[in-house]
Amino acid sequence: MARKRKGREVSGWLVVDKPAGITSTSVVNKVRWAFDAQKAGHAGTLDPAATGVLAVALGEATKTVPFITDALKCYRFLVTFGAATTTDDAEGTVIETSDARPTDAAIEAALSAFRGEILQTPPQFSAVKIDGERAYDLAREGEAVEIAARPLWVESLTVLSRPDADHVELEMVCGKGGYVRSIARDLGQVLGCLGHVHHLRRIWSGPFDADKGISLAQIDELAKTEALDAFLHPLEIGLADLPELRCTPEGAARLKNGNPGMVIASDVAFGDEAWASYQGKAIAVGIYKAGELHPSRVFNQ
Repeated sequence: MARKRKGREVSGWLVVDKPAGITSTSVVNKVRWAFDAQKAGHAGTLDPAATGVLAVALGEATKTVPFITDALKCYRFLVTFGAATTTDDAEGTVIETSDARPTDAAIEAALSAFRGEILQTPPQFSAVKIDGERAYDLAREGEAVEIAARPLWVESLTVLSRPDADHVELEMVCGKGGYVRSIARDLGQVLGCLGHVHHLRRIWSGPFDADKGISLAQIDELAKTEALDAFLHPLEIGLADLPELRCTPEGAARLKNGNPGMVIASDVAFGDEAWASYQGKAIAVGIYKAGELHPSRVFNQ
């Protein structure tokens, strides 16, 4: 017999405005403690030095994490020219310097190569796995490793400001798996001046905005109270990018048991991924086929 999980069966999304100086895992652990939740996870790691949107899923909402992880995200960051660091940000040790500084026109011209479908090599200090080990663990041991470049979709990359010759502020909207530190590093190399991230903030991630996020101070203040529950978004918000199909009572019953269930006709095409709802609640996510949803994920709510 399976052991019962400790904690509350609470489900939903909490949008945290993460401060600098704490890991994403630590934020998730704090949220789980504050809600006394059985299960928690997050959609998209932020570096400890980064701030902004960290979307934390509780309970059944953890089943929608992949859909938020795959969604577009927006970052604003300041690049420092003239130095390369071990971590590609200001937290690392400077390993090379340059007296060269790019013009505004040179920056604008260089950014075009970083838009659209690009290949990006993650930083040495990253969570990428190399032969079963995290790259950052190997880097801390002084081991330089070969990290394969991987595709990244960059929807937009624009200059917001040029505070001085040593810095440029950029905004990037990109898909899953983007490393802002790699953008700063590679831009500095292309411009012949070296570069790294000075500071970074995730403005939004999928449907979640930083300016609507809750702070860690608020989480501490409201922990274990009903007032904190008021900040939860329903798990259905994690399915916002998928079409919704309403199902019949019989279809809902079948879907809850993991079987294909009848859904009400819509303009969803055969083979499309969609989610089924009944009385306003998500029942399942799956593939639409000839009037039925074939579930891949079932929600217990």
